[in-house]
Amino acid sequence: MVALLRPVAWTPSGIDPVDWRTALAEDVVDLLATLNEVETAVAVTAADQWLADAVVWPGTTVYEIPQPTLDAVLTTCGRATGPGRPARADRDGAGRGYDQVAVVAGDAPDMPGLTVGKLLRPLTTRPMAVAPAAGAGPGLLGVAARLPLPAWLPALDLDQAVPAAVRAAAPRPGDLAVTPAWHRLRGPADLARLDPALAGWDATRTLLADAGILR
Repeated sequence: MVALLRPVAWTPSGIDPVDWRTALAEDVVDLLATLNEVETAVAVTAADQWLADAVVWPGTTVYEIPQPTLDAVLTTCGRATGPGRPARADRDGAGRGYDQVAVVAGDAPDMPGLTVGKLLRPLTTRPMAVAPAAGAGPGLLGVAARLPLPAWLPALDLDQAVPAAVRAAAPRPGDLAVTPAWHRLRGPADLARLDPALAGWDATRTLLADAGILR
C-alpha cells in the first residue's frame, strides 16, 4: 500500500504550506502503518525526499519516482530489496514477490482503515479497483490493481480521473470494481467534511485547531 506524497494545490489560510503538507502526509502514513496484512510504502520525487524522511516509520519503503503521478507509482513500485531501497516493477511483470499494488492520495488524513480495506478486497476476483474522491468534481482517492498491471489500464490522474473512464477502457465492465468514496482535502469546502469524532488524523487536527479553523 503506497501513499503518494505529492505537492498539494491548496493550503488553509493561516497555515504554513510546509506544515500543512507534512501533517497530511503524516496522518495518511500513520493510518497505513497500522493496517493488518498491508506493507506500507511512500512514493516521492527526489525533491520531496525530505517529506518522506519526516513522516515514515522505521523500515518503511520509500520509492523515488520521476514525476509525482499515479501512473509513475504504478509503473515503478515493486518489492524493495531492503528498507528504503526500491526495485522496479514494469507494467509487464509483477514486482519481486508482490502480486498486488495499491496507491492512495496523500491528502486524505482522516481516511478510515475500512475504506482502504474495501479498496483492496475486490482484487480477489477482479484485476482492478478504484475509490472515487468524494465531493464535487472528478478525482480518485485511490487505485488498487493486481500485478502484472492490466494491459488496458490507461494513464490515470488522481485529480482528474473518474471511474467511468477507467471502466470504459476495460475489456469488460466487471473488470473494474468501484469502492466507497472518501474525501480529500483539496479546497476550502473539503474542510467541512472532516469529522472531529473520527479517531486519528492527529497532526492535521492539531494544525487546524491551532489556526482556529477547527474547534
